[in-house]
Amino acid sequence: MSARTTLRARWQRLAEPTLVRRSVVSVLLAFVLVWGVLLCYIFMTYKHTITNDPGLQKYGDALLVSLQDVTNPAHAAAAIDSTETWTYIRRRQIGIFPGKTLHALSDADGNPVFASHELKTLNLPPRHPEAVGVITEAIAEGTVYRIYTGHNARWALQVFEPKRTDAAFLAYNGRFILPYLLLAMPFVLVPVWLSVRNGLKPLQQLASRIARRNNDDLQPVGFDAQHRELKPLEQSLDTLLARMRQKVERERAFVQDAAHEIRTPLAVITAQAHVMARSQSEAERTQAQAHLEQAIARTSHLAQQLLDLAALDEAQRPTPRDLDVAQWLRAALAQAAPRAMARQIELSLDAPDSLTTRLDLPALESVVHNLLDNAVRYSLAGGTVAVGLRVDDGGTTLQLAVQDDGPGIPAAEQGKVFERFYRGPGHAASSGSHNDAGHATNGSGLGLAIVRQAALRMGGQVRLGQGLGGRGVGFFVEIPLAARRG
Repeated sequence: MSARTTLRARWQRLAEPTLVRRSVVSVLLAFVLVWGVLLCYIFMTYKHTITNDPGLQKYGDALLVSLQDVTNPAHAAAAIDSTETWTYIRRRQIGIFPGKTLHALSDADGNPVFASHELKTLNLPPRHPEAVGVITEAIAEGTVYRIYTGHNARWALQVFEPKRTDAAFLAYNGRFILPYLLLAMPFVLVPVWLSVRNGLKPLQQLASRIARRNNDDLQPVGFDAQHRELKPLEQSLDTLLARMRQKVERERAFVQDAAHEIRTPLAVITAQAHVMARSQSEAERTQAQAHLEQAIARTSHLAQQLLDLAALDEAQRPTPRDLDVAQWLRAALAQAAPRAMARQIELSLDAPDSLTTRLDLPALESVVHNLLDNAVRYSLAGGTVAVGLRVDDGGTTLQLAVQDDGPGIPAAEQGKVFERFYRGPGHAASSGSHNDAGHATNGSGLGLAIVRQAALRMGGQVRLGQGLGGRGVGFFVEIPLAARRG
């Protein structure tokens, strides 16, 4: 493996999403969010403070109080000059306040006592009597100044403080908060990382246990989950494996039964073909040909039913289509009529003139054709087969019934008739058995299994019930309707 390939593989591994990395990134994003929330809170507090409780107002009032006992203008000017110098030094030491605070002092008669040198060039507005006790703002040379105006019995004072911009305030406080968050971050990230890593260990153990299993091992996982959050996963896996185990067992039995069923007609075909090739008697050849055709028909029927059952077992379902079920059912009975007439069986239909809804047509065909074939094939000659179609009172379920007045199915066999390749003991077509597997020549034992599987694919069910006049047997299919029209 080349160095480039190795590097690419490592990069792909690093770029692969992981729950640990996702949790750590989530915590980092949470820290960023906390940083932003704190910064917004400090900014709103700052805005509220300078509006409702301005420090400049307190500063100016304190200066006037300190000067109220000073009578000498020179002393007052020296005090203001000293205060301005001290304030400037402190602002620079703190490093968060821009510029220099400027002062202007005059006596009660309005004579100037002190003025900062910068005021001569800034052209800031003079003192106005109506501005006393109110913080005003003015712009000079691109800088916004907050202006305090106050007076007492001896002196009138103005203080001009450069105002911090919102951007400067946010930048400073953002840098101020960041180190504290960075300091706290490892104490949060490390426990989160360890917690997620340790929390994922049971999942990794479960994955390792499953990876070590053989391909055909469908036994329960056998993982004793100690954590409540993992128990549903373990139970779901065991349930899935159980369903797969049952499905594999069914398919294995199905393949074995299918092989056995196909072996019989193939043996008949081989034997009768041998008779036709070797026999010198025309009668024997004619009889062998009849048996051969019968075996071929049985094999063809079995193969078609195997294909039908395999199609119904597929997970993907066709899109339901709009269908007039009543008219379609009349056509299906017309197709079955010649076989029924050959055995002098009367077919009847009780259905509305029209019943349009959306259904899975291939599944419906499998249900109706197999039930009709079963009823006509195993009813007694001269009997009756009644088909009923209706929708329940709520309009949510399609109900199909196929009943006859034949000998019926013994109670001991009724629970098994829907199993694949099931044959009732000693049943044949002439005896009227409804288990189509019972006929040694034509039955395959798949018809009713196909009916059940088709009903399940449509979300419905099929059950056995009473036949006509207290005799025979009835098959009742219920199919939920997603939408009904007409």
